[in-house]
Formats: sequence, C-alpha cells, structure tokens
Amino acid sequence: MTAHELILQSKAPYLAIATHELPAIAASSDWQNKYRILMNLGKQLPAFSSDLQRDELLIAGCDSKAWLLHQFDGITQTHYWAFDSEARVVKGLVALAICQLNGLPNNELAQLDFTSLLKPLGLYQNISPSRQNGLQAVLDKMASQIKAAN
Repeated sequence: MTAHELILQSKAPYLAIATHELPAIAASSDWQNKYRILMNLGKQLPAFSSDLQRDELLIAGCDSKAWLLHQFDGITQTHYWAFDSEARVVKGLVALAICQLNGLPNNELAQLDFTSLLKPLGLYQNISPSRQNGLQAVLDKMASQIKAAN
C-alpha cells in the first residue's frame, strides 16, 4: 500500500471516529468507558504496512514505536494524516486529534492550539505522563508539518 492509498483508506475511519466516538468520550464521565473507547479506536484504523513503517515517519519522544504520515494538498491547501503505533492507547488518543484536524486548511490549522485539542474530553488527568509526552510529540510534529507547508 502506498502512502497516498493509506491516507485515502484512513479518511472514512477518522470521519466515523469524529461522528461517533468523539462525542461518546466527551459525553462520558466514566474513565473506564473512555479508556475502553480509546483502546478500540486503533482497531478501526488501517495499520501501516511494513514499507510505511520507515524511520523518517517515526515520532521522536514516544516510548513505543509510532509513525505519522502527512499529506498536504497544495491545490486545496488542506492537510491529512494517518497514524499507527504499537501502543493502543496512544493510537486512540492521536486518532481523536486527527479526526478533528484532517481536511482542515492551512489557515484554520495555523490558528489552533494543539495542546488544548483534547482537554475538553477529560482525558489528561487519567493518562500516564509517558502517554501524555507521546501525544504531545505527535501534536508537535503535526504543528511543524503545518508550518512547513506555509
């Protein structure tokens, strides 16, 4: 599978996550329910094939291996990402971020505060510092990709 094919194949699952799981997590006050949803999110997303698990896609700062694929459409000025990780919780957390960001144009993304993207979901107080660091590393990488496209 090529990078472009993976991005295309990922669009529908990220849209489904934005439509169903994102509101479910936001509405739930039960951490165990939120955790169960996070663990299941990664199953909805296509895994990276071994040829896409390249070193240049690895995220520095994650305890487990994690790969971020970025595609910028120069015509529409929109960004798309796909993500895979050996850690299911991190994969779920990043999926919640990507489902809110995929398809947005440069000018909107440049104005977003990525660090507060998931705070309304009430997740940070229950995830470990290493998972928080991994999530932040991915969000920082995404922000740098947006800046590079400007």
